[in-house]
Amino acid sequence: MLSTIDYVVIAAYLVGVAVFGILAGGKQESTADYFLGGRDMPWWAVCFSVVATETSTLTVIGIPAVAYGGSLTFLQLTFGYLLGRIAVSLYFLPKYYAGQLSTAYAFLGNRYGEGMQATASITFLVTRLLADGVRLFATAIPLKVIADTVGLSVSYFEIILVIGVVTALYTLVGGIKAVVWMDVVQMLLYIAGALFAIVSLFGSVPDDWWQQAVAAGKTDLIDLGVGQSISAWITQPYTFATAVIGGAIFSMASHGTDQLIVQRLLACRSETDSQKALIGSAFVVMLQFALFLAVGLLLWNHYGGASIEALGLRRTDEIFPKYIIEGLPMGVSGLLLAGIVAAAMSSLSSSLNALASSSMNDLYEHVMGAPVNPDRGLLISRGLTLFWGVVFIGFASLFQDNENPVVELGLSIASFTYGGLLGVFLLGLWHRGTRQRDAILSFLFTIAVMVLIIFGVWYGPETGWVFVFNPSEADIAASNLRSIGWPWYTAIGAGVNLGVGSLLALRHRTPQPAE
Repeated sequence: MLSTIDYVVIAAYLVGVAVFGILAGGKQESTADYFLGGRDMPWWAVCFSVVATETSTLTVIGIPAVAYGGSLTFLQLTFGYLLGRIAVSLYFLPKYYAGQLSTAYAFLGNRYGEGMQATASITFLVTRLLADGVRLFATAIPLKVIADTVGLSVSYFEIILVIGVVTALYTLVGGIKAVVWMDVVQMLLYIAGALFAIVSLFGSVPDDWWQQAVAAGKTDLIDLGVGQSISAWITQPYTFATAVIGGAIFSMASHGTDQLIVQRLLACRSETDSQKALIGSAFVVMLQFALFLAVGLLLWNHYGGASIEALGLRRTDEIFPKYIIEGLPMGVSGLLLAGIVAAAMSSLSSSLNALASSSMNDLYEHVMGAPVNPDRGLLISRGLTLFWGVVFIGFASLFQDNENPVVELGLSIASFTYGGLLGVFLLGLWHRGTRQRDAILSFLFTIAVMVLIIFGVWYGPETGWVFVFNPSEADIAASNLRSIGWPWYTAIGAGVNLGVGSLLALRHRTPQPAE
């Protein structure tokens, strides 16, 4: 049960975040300062910021749940993440730094034109709003459960409002510098919380806990999918080939075409620093995932391998919050909860600044038809940050019915768009014959195809591959249907975009004019 000390820790954290974030941001004199930190951020801080940005509350409570209900095969994804980030460092970052670009989508503007740049930017805005709006609401769920447990009458909206306002405050004032430095602090906080949990769990598990885990198959790390059919293999998200190949292509999209990450990489002092930050983040993510998987493994031993139903829970991702409330000493529970809030705030602050950056550089300046003077540009940029903060708070509050299927859409929205984004970037890099209309049409076509594939393509042992658009849970259970493993979605989307764009380019009888 939470104590007064735990509430003091959480409150002190929220106040400290606002103060430190504002101070860390310093003074900005232009949009380059506000969105890119004057391109003077140290690589190691950007490295930690990248990791904190891609870590949400769903990571902190979700990865322990994966280990509790399964094994350690989730870690295979990080091997693919490393390969994907190396590819981005070699092929994407040199293009970004060669043009001194301010957003990822400015590359598409230079290559194709403002229409493609605006299309990609709007897609990014919608993707971030859906994905991170849902993540913000997801943060409120364990906090609301805890508040109800101790008899506090707090609504989801009130929790979302507090987190949203504090995050928007330091992001609004401090810009990217405040975001990066607060990401460093917040990452260290939730890592410290996980370490405290591991130390505490070691004191409550039996001496032969590892042997028990090995005997139960909980420590399996590599799953080669031996003995399975190709169709069954494709539907398994954590077989080795799927995790490595799919994870690598997914990482190329998320870290090479998503302004949320690219913005941080462009804030480094040089291309070399940016490459060190990106590749270094892959190794930090490996260690972070291993840490949270260890928490889940120890929780399985702590609760004697009991089923979720036997523990009175509805979902496996409630297992870690349950231990935080019941198993940790005073003060440490507050630290862990502050860590959950920290993970949410790091993602939200990054989104706010990236959304404002893309809105300003990819859309506003092109609509106005001329560059904005520094003072006015800085004022508009802060206004856009405030606007997106209000939108996030309002949007996240719409999900108070957590049975709403839009929640699932929001959490998986990257699967719909990342393939198209990666494909159009690769099209611009590899196929000189493509033009803006080819790129836009292939991009929109890819998103439509991915909606049909994600919702409609299923595999069953008896039915084989079938197309059933958005089947009911009863139909899925009756035929034991499984969708394509999610790491393949980005690869499929990129392949569709490249293929369609290349075919459309055959219409042109004259070569692409020189840039």
